[in-house]
Amino acid sequence: MALQVELIPTGEIIRVVHPYRPCKLALGSDGVRVTMESALTARDRVGVQDFVLLENFTSEAAFIENLRRRFRENLIYTYIGPVLVSVNPYRDLQIYSRQHMERYRGVSFYEVPPHLFAVADTVYRALRTERRDQAVMISGESGAGKTEATKRLLQFYAETCPAPERGGAVRDRLLQSNPVLEAFGNAKTLRNDNSSRFGKYMDVQFDFKGAPVGGHILSYLLEKSRVVHQNHGERNFHIFYQLLEGGEEETLRRLGLERSPQSYLYLVKGQCAKVSSINDKNDWKVVRKALSVINFTEDEVEDLLSIVASVLHLGNLHFAADEESNAQVTSENQFKYLTRLLGVDGATFREALTHRKIIAKGEELLSPLNLEQAAYARDALAKAVYSRTFTWLVGKINRSLASKDAQSPSWRSTTVLGLLDIYGFEVFQNNSFEQFCINYCNEKLQQLFIELTLKSEQEEYEAEGIAWEPVQYFNNKIICDLVEEKFKGIISILDEECLRPGEATDLTFLEKLEDTIKHHPHFLTHKLADQRTRKSLGRGEFRLLHYAGEVTYSVTGFLDKNNDLLFRNLKETMCSSENPIMSQCFDRSELSDKKRPETVATQFKMSLLQLVEILQSKEPAYIRCIKPNDAKQPGRFDEVLIRHQVKYLGLMENLRVRRAGFAYRRKYEAFLQRYKSLCPETWPTWAGRPQDGVAVLVRHLGYKPEEYKMGRTKIFIRFPKTLFATEDALEVRRQSLATQIQASWRGCHWRQKFLRVKRSAICIQSWWRGTLGRRKAAKRKWAAQTIRRLIRGFILRHAPRCPENAFFLDHVRTSFLLNLRRQLPRNVLDTSWPTPPPALREASELLRELCRRNMVWKYCRSISPEWKQQLHQKAVASEIFKGKKDNYPQSVPRLFISTRLGADEISSKVLQALGTEPIQYAVPVVKYDRKGYKPRPRQLLLTPNAVVIVEDAKVKQRIEYPNLTGISVSSLSDSLFVLHVQREDNKQKGDVVLQSDHVIETLTKMALSADRVNNININQGSITYAGGPGRDGIIDFTPGSELLITKAKNGHLAVVAPRLNSR
Repeated sequence: MALQVELIPTGEIIRVVHPYRPCKLALGSDGVRVTMESALTARDRVGVQDFVLLENFTSEAAFIENLRRRFRENLIYTYIGPVLVSVNPYRDLQIYSRQHMERYRGVSFYEVPPHLFAVADTVYRALRTERRDQAVMISGESGAGKTEATKRLLQFYAETCPAPERGGAVRDRLLQSNPVLEAFGNAKTLRNDNSSRFGKYMDVQFDFKGAPVGGHILSYLLEKSRVVHQNHGERNFHIFYQLLEGGEEETLRRLGLERSPQSYLYLVKGQCAKVSSINDKNDWKVVRKALSVINFTEDEVEDLLSIVASVLHLGNLHFAADEESNAQVTSENQFKYLTRLLGVDGATFREALTHRKIIAKGEELLSPLNLEQAAYARDALAKAVYSRTFTWLVGKINRSLASKDAQSPSWRSTTVLGLLDIYGFEVFQNNSFEQFCINYCNEKLQQLFIELTLKSEQEEYEAEGIAWEPVQYFNNKIICDLVEEKFKGIISILDEECLRPGEATDLTFLEKLEDTIKHHPHFLTHKLADQRTRKSLGRGEFRLLHYAGEVTYSVTGFLDKNNDLLFRNLKETMCSSENPIMSQCFDRSELSDKKRPETVATQFKMSLLQLVEILQSKEPAYIRCIKPNDAKQPGRFDEVLIRHQVKYLGLMENLRVRRAGFAYRRKYEAFLQRYKSLCPETWPTWAGRPQDGVAVLVRHLGYKPEEYKMGRTKIFIRFPKTLFATEDALEVRRQSLATQIQASWRGCHWRQKFLRVKRSAICIQSWWRGTLGRRKAAKRKWAAQTIRRLIRGFILRHAPRCPENAFFLDHVRTSFLLNLRRQLPRNVLDTSWPTPPPALREASELLRELCRRNMVWKYCRSISPEWKQQLHQKAVASEIFKGKKDNYPQSVPRLFISTRLGADEISSKVLQALGTEPIQYAVPVVKYDRKGYKPRPRQLLLTPNAVVIVEDAKVKQRIEYPNLTGISVSSLSDSLFVLHVQREDNKQKGDVVLQSDHVIETLTKMALSADRVNNININQGSITYAGGPGRDGIIDFTPGSELLITKAKNGHLAVVAPRLNSR
């Protein structure tokens, strides 16, 4: 049996291929499961599956080279201990099918190659078995695949988790919440066509059976500035383009929208309305379907689209200055649509757009706005409307995902799995307030990550009874304190500058930073830097030394973005909106609250602290996403870009922490099961405790004491080279084992086959002997019965037909007919015929006649026209000469031929004289003169009309057939014949005496041509012929010993011819 082993993308998944059966994944008994250690033998080509096993783990170059090797082989997943590193392949590798899900389901983490599904299944099983809440933290740059990873995780849980008792509605809503959030929160950027412009944390609630029963979503820091401004080559949020491209005509008409995105100021700033990789029309259909799945009513959808359309109309709202330089609304058409779509009073709204309400000493004052202030107020309103709508949308989805069984007792037994899809560390050419918040978020998450990693390592060491060695690592708490510390942190200083009276600007904020934290080692500005560093720092910039490296921030816009100011009268107008969604987004309690609202940075800090608390309450799992290149091209590996991400994701720090102790650890059972073949004492089975077996095994392998430690349930190996040496030894050992197993298998296989064949042969032989015996007995019985019937019939054979002799008579008849069938005559001339029994004589004669007729009929059908003519001529010759001419029998076996002279033997003058008259037969003859009987050579030609006698090139005599009265020939064996002509024919001199060697053939053809078959006379003794006018001649024929033709003394022609046959 030939087997073929085949590798398929990702996962080093092995398929065992049988030549005549469908291929199967190498699972269970169908093949060998590929563990992480199995791929170590190919580490020079595909790298190691766990960075912890890198020999030079402190080298960033070795780390990136391992990534490159795996990326080149389409192996996009690699571990750092329990952390999964994912490289975006920018193409579909066909590694997320149902078959792959089943492969990773219920399998130990290191028993299968690295994969997103391995993390998903490990987290899910921990949630089920330990009943502890779990969290998966996904981070990385824009375009690294975070959103796709989140969707694949949800897909895995939707496909593999048991369905809840109340159906799959919650599962469907969890899946369908993604398209809606992507439409309203994602946009096309320079780095990614579907970049998430907000942070997302999703909780999925599972019941005690492991089925999803609810969910909850938290969003962080939506990039609302994108609503009013986009960089070149980028787009606004997807929903605007989807609505314009896919919305129905009636819907667009109601909303006052046009199809072209170029018509809207908020959509053209990036000059990238169309993207080849995005199909807005199809995406719109997906979003509309998803909205219905997550319980949006038609009215709610209309209200939501009205708000989306109002943002576009706000962008097209223009102002003009009056005589006093105050702003006035000029776009009346857009203004009418806005008032209708937002459900606000026109006059109040117009006033709110062009005036600012100020409360001073309890009095309300209206201050007119100039053009710049009016444009700012318009954009601030657009951002506020969109961001609050997004917050409302998340709340609506949460209400849809909320478990309906919260009051039931089983609700208390639910567990939660959190998915955090958060922006990664960002360093751009120009870094502003958004990057400051994002990088602060990453600092907090890195701090949490290191703490939880160290905690899990320490807990594992303590559980295994191994001494914990303190790990030196960079503690970024100093940076987190720099940003968030009360009164002294950057956020506190920023808030203080925003709130203080007087003229506060971005530069005054920078000066305050320089005065307050100038001695901090991780903070630097142009003023505080040395001469060399100042060249890379602008006067309006400050630099922070993050855990991932230095980042320079421009303070321009920090105060405005942190304040996120929306004028009071605009809030009042929105609070009075008749649009149900708007009225929920702008609560009237804001107007009565005298307390100044918290700044954006403070809100973000508080929500981040809340997120950290949530994550600390759960068991974490980590997925670090890496973007291989900025061009989004498959197969391209940009080392500079990847080094940048490895640094900012803190992967080297993570690896260093993980490798501070032991690089490799496995349970005793798994280690012994894999390597037991390397020791004679443990192979093929070990009867004692697995721990004792491992101890025997490592002693045999020669491990040094400093290379390993024995825990309570696991073995810890310090150096990767120790594991590599063990794995290489196993690979060598496998060759000999494979040979032994193959030999044993072949022997067993062929012995079993031989025994099966032997049993089959014995069974067949037994059955065949019985069959032969039964057939022989039946044959003997039949023979005896037949003989009895024949004897009884033979005795009564002459009696009339009766039952006693019927069989014998039938046998006799049948025997005759069968014998007749074998002895039928072969041809017409065969006259043989079997003698019939008396009862069949009449039938025999009838059959004989039928047989003869049939043979004659067959013979006649088989002869050709030429042969038929030959037979006809032979029949005529027989009729004329048979029994009359002595030399006729000698002519019978000789075939008559069509002519005895070739075409070149007949003179062309003769042919010319004959004209169109064809020659039917030509033969050389001898003519005897009438007087002296002198022989002269001549040619006899037969045409359809006459007999022509030719001498050389001259026609000597022509006898027309009507003038030919007869032909005379003797009965002897001579070859003379006489042509008798009419005496009244003056053209003829008399009868013609001729001699031909083919006299029978010549006369037969002449008789047929001249129609003189009955005019041929065969004479005995003499022939009288007309020798001329009034004169006759006589030819005397006498038998003799040889042919002699002479003139006799009596003047007659004497012919002596031998007699060949006696008549």
